[in-house]
Amino acid sequence: MSKPKRYHVTTRTGGWNVKEEKASRASSSHDTKAEAIARAKELAKKQELGQVIIHKQDGSIQAEHTYGKDLYPPKG
Repeated sequence: MSKPKRYHVTTRTGGWNVKEEKASRASSSHDTKAEAIARAKELAKKQELGQVIIHKQDGSIQAEHTYGKDLYPPKG
């Protein structure tokens, strides 16, 4: 199984960015966090294994969502 493609939703001056992990530039820029999250989810769902990592304005992680075959499925 391939590694997951991770998309980070992060703040920028005047809005929010969606950036693939280790990319040098943002995939897209949005005025609202909701728009950025929606776009990140679209991108992640197109992958065999995609992950969206949503950050708060202070940079800390608010939430993570995994799409596709989970590497670590819940037990039980």
